[in-house]
Amino acid sequence: MPLLFVSEAGSAAADITGNWARGDGNARVRIAPCGSDICAVNTWIKPGTPKEKEGDKLVMSIMQDADGTYAGTAFDPQRDLTYKLTVKIDGDRMTTRGCVVAGLICKGIDWTRIN
Repeated sequence: MPLLFVSEAGSAAADITGNWARGDGNARVRIAPCGSDICAVNTWIKPGTPKEKEGDKLVMSIMQDADGTYAGTAFDPQRDLTYKLTVKIDGDRMTTRGCVVAGLICKGIDWTRIN
C-alpha cells in the first residue's frame, strides 16, 4: 500500500476519517478507526498498478497536534515496514508524508476526499 502523506493548512478539527482518492488516480482508501489506531484500507486500485491490491491496509498510530497536523508512525503489514508519518488536512484535501531509514527516504502524496 502506498504511504499516506501531508497539506499545508490544517485545523484542530481536521477529520482524517472517510474516503480519499490518491492524487495520481491509481488508488482510493477508506480511513477509519481500528482498535486504538487508525487504518487506511485500499478500496480500489487502478488495474495494472504494481505492488498494490484492494484490501491492503496501513495501520497508523498517530496523534493530532494543536495545529491540526497528525504525526506518528504507520505500519505496512504487507511490506513489514514502519514509517514516520505526518498528515495535514485542509478541507477536502490531505497530504501525507512518510519516511523510512531514519528519515533519509521520504515520499509525499496528495489526496482528495470523495463520497
